[in-house]
Amino acid sequence: MIEPLLADDALLDQIRSVGDSSDDFWLWWLGQSGFLLKWRGRHLLLDPYLSDSLTRKYAATDKPHVRMTRRAVDPARLDFVDVVTSSHNHTDHLDADTLLPLLAASPQVQVVVPAANRDFAAGRLGVAAERLIGIDDGESCQLAGFTLHAVPAAHETVERDAAGRCLFLGFVVQFGPWTVYHSGDTLRYADMLPRLSAWNIDLALLPINGRAPERRVAGNLNGEEAARLAHDLAARLVIPCHYDMFTFNTADPRTFVEAARRLGQACRVLQCGEPFQSGQIPTGR
Repeated sequence: MIEPLLADDALLDQIRSVGDSSDDFWLWWLGQSGFLLKWRGRHLLLDPYLSDSLTRKYAATDKPHVRMTRRAVDPARLDFVDVVTSSHNHTDHLDADTLLPLLAASPQVQVVVPAANRDFAAGRLGVAAERLIGIDDGESCQLAGFTLHAVPAAHETVERDAAGRCLFLGFVVQFGPWTVYHSGDTLRYADMLPRLSAWNIDLALLPINGRAPERRVAGNLNGEEAARLAHDLAARLVIPCHYDMFTFNTADPRTFVEAARRLGQACRVLQCGEPFQSGQIPTGR
Protein backbone atom coordinates (compact mmCIF):
# COMPACT_ATOMS: atom_id res chain seq x y z
CA MET A 1 0.00 0.00 0.00
CA ILE A 2 1.36 3.41 -1.01
CA GLU A 3 1.39 5.87 1.87
CA PRO A 4 0.42 9.51 1.20
CA LEU A 5 3.15 12.04 1.80
CA LEU A 6 0.81 13.86 4.17
CA ALA A 7 -2.40 12.41 5.58
CA ASP A 8 -4.99 12.96 8.27
CA ASP A 9 -3.86 15.41 10.98
CA ALA A 10 -0.62 16.37 9.21
CA LEU A 11 -2.44 17.10 5.97
CA LEU A 12 -5.24 19.05 7.65
CA ASP A 13 -2.79 21.06 9.73
CA GLN A 14 -0.96 22.13 6.60
CA ILE A 15 -4.13 22.96 4.66
CA ARG A 16 -5.34 25.16 7.48
CA SER A 17 -2.03 26.93 7.98
CA VAL A 18 -1.12 28.13 4.48
CA GLY A 19 -2.14 30.59 1.83
CA ASP A 20 -4.75 32.90 3.34
CA SER A 21 -3.39 36.30 2.40
CA SER A 22 -1.55 36.32 -0.94
CA ASP A 23 -2.56 35.74 -4.55
CA ASP A 24 -0.64 32.47 -4.55
CA PHE A 25 -2.62 29.25 -4.37
CA TRP A 26 -1.94 25.85 -2.89
CA LEU A 27 -2.95 22.47 -4.29
CA TRP A 28 -2.94 18.94 -2.87
CA TRP A 29 -3.48 15.76 -4.89
CA LEU A 30 -5.84 13.55 -2.89
CA GLY A 31 -5.66 10.53 -5.19
CA GLN A 32 -7.31 9.48 -8.47
CA SER A 33 -8.63 12.75 -9.99
CA GLY A 34 -9.21 14.47 -6.67
CA PHE A 35 -7.49 17.79 -5.90
CA LEU A 36 -7.98 20.34 -3.16
CA LEU A 37 -7.20 23.91 -4.20
CA LYS A 38 -6.84 26.70 -1.63
CA TRP A 39 -6.75 30.39 -2.54
CA ARG A 40 -7.22 33.33 -0.17
CA GLY A 41 -8.74 31.10 2.48
CA ARG A 42 -11.30 29.53 0.12
CA HIS A 43 -11.28 25.85 -0.78
CA LEU A 44 -12.28 24.17 -4.03
CA LEU A 45 -12.41 20.36 -4.03
CA LEU A 46 -12.26 18.80 -7.50
CA ASP A 47 -13.73 15.31 -8.08
CA PRO A 48 -12.81 13.73 -4.72
CA TYR A 49 -12.82 9.98 -4.11
CA LEU A 50 -12.06 9.46 -0.42
CA SER A 51 -13.65 6.12 0.45
CA ASP A 52 -13.44 2.41 -0.26
CA SER A 53 -16.89 2.20 -1.86
CA LEU A 54 -15.61 0.78 -5.15
CA THR A 55 -13.39 -1.75 -3.41
CA ARG A 56 -16.43 -3.02 -1.50
CA LYS A 57 -18.71 -2.92 -4.54
CA TYR A 58 -16.43 -5.03 -6.74
CA ALA A 59 -14.84 -7.27 -4.10
CA ALA A 60 -16.64 -10.45 -5.18
CA THR A 61 -16.50 -9.81 -8.93
CA ASP A 62 -14.06 -10.50 -11.76
CA LYS A 63 -13.07 -6.82 -11.75
CA PRO A 64 -11.83 -6.19 -8.19
CA HIS A 65 -10.90 -2.61 -7.38
CA VAL A 66 -7.87 -3.24 -5.20
CA ARG A 67 -6.78 0.06 -3.65
CA MET A 68 -3.10 0.96 -4.14
CA THR A 69 -2.83 4.17 -2.09
CA ARG A 70 -4.11 4.67 1.43
CA ARG A 71 -6.82 7.30 1.81
CA ALA A 72 -5.36 10.73 2.51
CA VAL A 73 -8.15 12.06 4.71
CA ASP A 74 -11.61 11.25 6.03
CA PRO A 75 -14.08 13.49 4.14
CA ALA A 76 -15.99 13.96 7.40
CA ARG A 77 -13.07 16.10 8.56
CA LEU A 78 -13.27 18.50 5.61
CA ASP A 79 -15.40 21.08 7.37
CA PHE A 80 -13.96 24.06 5.46
CA VAL A 81 -14.76 23.26 1.81
CA ASP A 82 -16.58 25.98 -0.14
CA VAL A 83 -17.10 24.30 -3.54
CA VAL A 84 -16.90 20.69 -4.72
CA THR A 85 -17.21 19.37 -8.27
CA SER A 86 -18.25 16.12 -9.88
CA SER A 87 -17.29 16.05 -13.55
CA HIS A 88 -19.42 12.97 -14.33
CA ASN A 89 -21.39 10.12 -12.76
CA HIS A 90 -18.70 7.43 -12.37
CA THR A 91 -18.29 6.61 -8.70
CA ASP A 92 -14.65 7.67 -8.47
CA HIS A 93 -15.92 11.15 -9.41
CA LEU A 94 -19.39 11.08 -7.81
CA ASP A 95 -19.02 9.05 -4.64
CA ALA A 96 -21.79 9.14 -2.05
CA ASP A 97 -19.43 7.76 0.60
CA THR A 98 -17.22 10.80 0.03
CA LEU A 99 -19.80 13.50 -0.62
CA LEU A 100 -22.36 12.71 2.09
CA PRO A 101 -19.83 13.01 4.95
CA LEU A 102 -18.49 16.15 3.25
CA LEU A 103 -21.97 17.69 3.03
CA ALA A 104 -22.53 16.94 6.71
CA ALA A 105 -19.19 18.49 7.68
CA SER A 106 -19.51 21.49 5.34
CA PRO A 107 -23.26 22.18 5.03
CA GLN A 108 -22.46 25.43 3.21
CA VAL A 109 -20.57 23.66 0.42
CA GLN A 110 -21.79 24.32 -3.12
CA VAL A 111 -21.85 21.19 -5.30
CA VAL A 112 -21.29 21.60 -9.06
CA VAL A 113 -22.31 18.80 -11.44
CA PRO A 114 -23.13 18.53 -15.15
CA ALA A 115 -26.68 19.78 -15.65
CA ALA A 116 -27.42 16.57 -17.55
CA ASN A 117 -26.53 14.56 -14.44
CA ARG A 118 -28.16 16.68 -11.75
CA ASP A 119 -31.16 14.41 -11.15
CA PHE A 120 -28.96 11.31 -11.11
CA ALA A 121 -26.50 12.93 -8.70
CA ALA A 122 -29.32 14.09 -6.44
CA GLY A 123 -30.69 10.55 -6.33
CA ARG A 124 -27.32 9.06 -5.50
CA LEU A 125 -26.80 11.57 -2.69
CA GLY A 126 -30.39 11.54 -1.46
CA VAL A 127 -30.77 15.32 -1.76
CA ALA A 128 -33.11 17.59 -3.69
CA ALA A 129 -31.90 18.40 -7.19
CA GLU A 130 -32.07 22.07 -6.23
CA ARG A 131 -29.29 21.42 -3.69
CA LEU A 132 -26.90 20.91 -6.64
CA ILE A 133 -25.67 23.46 -9.18
CA GLY A 134 -26.02 22.16 -12.72
CA ILE A 135 -23.75 23.53 -15.44
CA ASP A 136 -23.32 22.67 -19.10
CA ASP A 137 -20.78 23.13 -21.86
CA GLY A 138 -20.27 26.85 -22.51
CA GLU A 139 -21.77 27.92 -19.18
CA SER A 140 -20.02 29.46 -16.19
CA CYS A 141 -20.75 29.97 -12.52
CA GLN A 142 -19.09 32.13 -9.86
CA LEU A 143 -18.79 30.55 -6.44
CA ALA A 144 -16.70 31.54 -3.40
CA GLY A 145 -14.31 33.61 -5.51
CA PHE A 146 -13.85 30.92 -8.17
CA THR A 147 -15.28 31.13 -11.70
CA LEU A 148 -15.91 27.69 -13.16
CA HIS A 149 -16.28 27.36 -16.93
CA ALA A 150 -17.67 24.05 -18.22
CA VAL A 151 -16.05 22.42 -21.25
CA PRO A 152 -16.80 19.03 -22.81
CA ALA A 153 -14.89 15.89 -21.88
CA ALA A 154 -14.76 12.76 -24.06
CA HIS A 155 -14.91 9.60 -21.95
CA GLU A 156 -14.66 7.85 -24.57
CA THR A 157 -16.63 10.30 -26.74
CA VAL A 158 -18.38 13.61 -26.15
CA GLU A 159 -21.76 12.25 -25.05
CA ARG A 160 -24.88 14.36 -24.68
CA ASP A 161 -28.36 13.71 -23.32
CA ALA A 162 -31.58 14.14 -25.30
CA ALA A 163 -31.49 17.87 -24.55
CA GLY A 164 -27.96 18.18 -25.95
CA ARG A 165 -26.25 18.60 -22.58
CA CYS A 166 -22.83 17.05 -21.91
CA LEU A 167 -22.70 13.99 -19.67
CA PHE A 168 -18.95 14.42 -19.09
CA LEU A 169 -17.33 17.77 -18.37
CA GLY A 170 -14.01 19.38 -17.64
CA PHE A 171 -13.71 22.62 -15.68
CA VAL A 172 -11.58 25.67 -16.40
CA VAL A 173 -11.27 27.47 -13.07
CA GLN A 174 -10.29 31.14 -12.88
CA PHE A 175 -9.48 32.99 -9.66
CA GLY A 176 -7.32 36.04 -9.11
CA PRO A 177 -4.55 35.94 -11.74
CA TRP A 178 -4.76 32.15 -12.18
CA THR A 179 -6.35 29.69 -14.60
CA VAL A 180 -6.44 25.97 -13.77
CA TYR A 181 -7.86 23.32 -16.12
CA HIS A 182 -9.19 20.10 -14.59
CA SER A 183 -10.09 17.95 -17.57
CA GLY A 184 -12.18 15.33 -15.79
CA ASP A 185 -11.91 11.96 -17.49
CA THR A 186 -11.21 12.57 -21.15
CA LEU A 187 -9.57 11.70 -24.40
CA ARG A 188 -8.62 14.33 -26.93
CA TYR A 189 -11.49 15.24 -29.25
CA ALA A 190 -11.66 17.11 -32.55
CA ASP A 191 -12.38 20.67 -31.39
CA MET A 192 -10.79 20.47 -27.97
CA LEU A 193 -7.99 22.96 -28.64
CA PRO A 194 -10.24 25.63 -30.21
CA ARG A 195 -12.64 25.33 -27.28
CA LEU A 196 -9.84 25.77 -24.74
CA SER A 197 -7.99 28.50 -26.62
CA ALA A 198 -10.04 31.20 -24.89
CA TRP A 199 -7.96 30.70 -21.74
CA ASN A 200 -4.27 30.97 -20.97
CA ILE A 201 -3.87 27.90 -18.79
CA ASP A 202 -1.37 28.15 -15.95
CA LEU A 203 -1.87 24.60 -14.66
CA ALA A 204 -3.46 21.58 -16.35
CA LEU A 205 -4.56 18.54 -14.33
CA LEU A 206 -4.80 15.60 -16.75
CA PRO A 207 -5.39 11.84 -16.46
CA ILE A 208 -2.71 9.42 -17.66
CA ASN A 209 -4.17 5.94 -17.09
CA GLY A 210 -4.94 5.47 -20.79
CA ARG A 211 -7.29 2.82 -22.07
CA ALA A 212 -7.28 -0.94 -22.59
CA PRO A 213 -10.29 -3.05 -23.65
CA GLU A 214 -9.56 -5.71 -21.02
CA ARG A 215 -10.20 -3.18 -18.24
CA ARG A 216 -13.84 -2.79 -19.33
CA VAL A 217 -13.86 0.84 -18.25
CA ALA A 218 -13.99 4.01 -20.31
CA GLY A 219 -10.56 5.21 -21.32
CA ASN A 220 -8.53 8.34 -20.72
CA LEU A 221 -5.47 10.08 -22.08
CA ASN A 222 -2.29 8.07 -21.62
CA GLY A 223 0.94 9.65 -20.44
CA GLU A 224 2.19 10.63 -23.89
CA GLU A 225 -1.20 12.01 -24.90
CA ALA A 226 -1.51 14.04 -21.70
CA ALA A 227 1.94 15.56 -22.21
CA ARG A 228 1.11 16.39 -25.82
CA LEU A 229 -2.22 17.97 -24.91
CA ALA A 230 -0.60 20.16 -22.25
CA HIS A 231 2.06 21.20 -24.75
CA ASP A 232 -0.49 22.02 -27.43
CA LEU A 233 -2.53 24.04 -24.91
CA ALA A 234 0.64 25.98 -24.00
CA ALA A 235 -0.06 25.16 -20.36
CA ARG A 236 2.68 26.57 -18.13
CA LEU A 237 2.67 23.34 -16.07
CA VAL A 238 0.89 20.00 -16.11
CA ILE A 239 0.29 17.61 -13.21
CA PRO A 240 -0.86 14.03 -13.96
CA CYS A 241 -3.63 12.17 -12.13
CA HIS A 242 -5.91 9.12 -12.33
CA TYR A 243 -3.30 6.48 -11.47
CA ASP A 244 -2.06 4.63 -8.36
CA MET A 245 -5.60 4.16 -7.04
CA PHE A 246 -6.66 0.73 -8.36
CA THR A 247 -4.29 -2.04 -9.44
CA PHE A 248 -6.28 -2.93 -12.58
CA ASN A 249 -6.44 0.66 -13.89
CA THR A 250 -3.20 2.54 -13.35
CA ALA A 251 -0.11 3.77 -15.22
CA ASP A 252 3.54 4.58 -14.64
CA PRO A 253 3.99 8.38 -14.53
CA ARG A 254 7.54 8.01 -15.80
CA THR A 255 6.14 7.55 -19.32
CA PHE A 256 4.33 10.88 -18.95
CA VAL A 257 7.46 12.61 -17.61
CA GLU A 258 9.63 11.30 -20.44
CA ALA A 259 7.11 12.50 -23.04
CA ALA A 260 6.83 15.93 -21.41
CA ARG A 261 10.61 16.30 -21.41
CA ARG A 262 10.85 15.42 -25.09
CA LEU A 263 8.27 18.10 -25.85
CA GLY A 264 9.81 20.70 -23.57
CA GLN A 265 6.59 20.74 -21.53
CA ALA A 266 7.01 21.64 -17.85
CA CYS A 267 5.49 19.01 -15.58
CA ARG A 268 5.35 18.01 -11.94
CA VAL A 269 4.44 14.62 -10.47
CA LEU A 270 2.90 14.76 -7.01
CA GLN A 271 2.59 12.10 -4.36
CA CYS A 272 -0.82 11.69 -2.83
CA GLY A 273 -1.09 14.28 -0.06
CA GLU A 274 1.83 16.32 -1.38
CA PRO A 275 1.45 20.12 -1.37
CA PHE A 276 2.04 22.19 -4.47
CA GLN A 277 2.41 25.97 -4.37
CA SER A 278 1.72 28.20 -7.36
CA GLY A 279 5.14 29.84 -7.06
CA GLN A 280 6.50 26.60 -8.54
CA ILE A 281 4.76 27.26 -11.88
CA PRO A 282 7.33 28.40 -14.45
CA THR A 283 7.06 31.98 -15.58
CA GLY A 284 6.25 32.70 -19.19
CA ARG A 285 4.74 30.31 -21.71
